[in-house]
Amino acid sequence: MIELAASFDAQLSSLAPYLFYLIVGAIIFFETGVLFAFFLPGDSILFSAGLVAAANKDVNILILVTVIFIAAFFGDQIGFVLGRLVGRPYLERHNSPRMQSMIARSERFYEKTGWWAVVAARFFPWLRTFVPPIAGASKMNYYKFLSANALGALLWGVGITLAGYYAATLPWVKTWSYAIAAFFISASLVSALVNHRRHRR
Repeated sequence: MIELAASFDAQLSSLAPYLFYLIVGAIIFFETGVLFAFFLPGDSILFSAGLVAAANKDVNILILVTVIFIAAFFGDQIGFVLGRLVGRPYLERHNSPRMQSMIARSERFYEKTGWWAVVAARFFPWLRTFVPPIAGASKMNYYKFLSANALGALLWGVGITLAGYYAATLPWVKTWSYAIAAFFISASLVSALVNHRRHRR
C-alpha cells in the first residue's frame, strides 16, 4: 500500500488545498457509497492524503480528517438506505424458495454479527462498498448500523490517514493501524463462528 500511496502522493501534492480536500473526500464517498465505484483505491488514497498533509503546510490535517470522516460516514449511510429502499423490494419480488432462504440467512447474519461485519468490512477493498447496501436490504437494525458505521469511518478513514501523516516520524503508527484492522477482522470472524455453532445446536 505504501508504494501505491507514494504514487498518489506525487499526483495529489500539486493540488490547491481546497481541491485536495474535495477530490479526496469525493473518492472516499463514491468508493463507500456507490456500487460501481468499488474499484477505487480507498486505502492508498487515505494513506497518501496523510503523506501530503505531513509534507504540505497548506493542508490542514484536522480539516482533512474531518472531510474524510464525513465522506466515509455518509457514503456508507447512503449505501445502507439504498439497500433498504431499493434492494429489499427488488429481492422480495423474487419469491423463489432459494431467494427467500438467502434473505433469511442474510437477516440472521446481520442481526447477530452485522455490527462487527460493518466495522471490519471497512478494511477490505470491495467489501466496504457492498456490505452497507446488503445490510440495508437485510433489514439490519438502523442504530446498530449507525454506530458501526461511525466507528468504522473513524478507525479506517481517520486512522489510515493519520497513519500516513505520522508514518515518516513514527513508524509504529503504521503497525498499530494494521493491528486495529486485524482485531476487528478477527472479532468479526470469531463472532460469526460462534453464532453459526449456536444456530446449528
